Amino acid sequence: MRNISILSICAVSMLTLSACQTAKEAPNLAKLDVDFSWVGTSACSSKSPAFSIENVPAETATLKFLMTDLDKRTFNHGGGTVAYSGGSAVPAGAFSYTGPCPPSGSHTYQWDVQALNAAGDMILGKGTATAPFPPK
Repeated sequence: MRNISILSICAVSMLTLSACQTAKEAPNLAKLDVDFSWVGTSACSSKSPAFSIENVPAETATLKFLMTDLDKRTFNHGGGTVAYSGGSAVPAGAFSYTGPCPPSGSHTYQWDVQALNAAGDMILGKGTATAPFPPK
């Protein structure tokens, strides 16, 4: 009986994990060219910076953003998702997140951007951009 219980738990765990999996990468994954500017961003602001994103696949419906503090990776800054309808500009303030707020000096921040299909289950493109805050 004990073996059956363990198998049941594993089966339930596998079902739970499959429901939590993230989007899969497309076989022809595009490399997004990502650029951003901290200009106009004040310390600890939750207003996202302006982005320029090139090489976005035509089938893209949303862009997903995630920021990482490379000097303190354990701090969760989060990010956001915006609808994509073409063009390269994502204006400042397009989403809210926990903005850069280094306790002292400057930290280096990295934005990871994913282009997702309409169902949100396929990553069509990925790109990153990195810059210090406050800007030098």
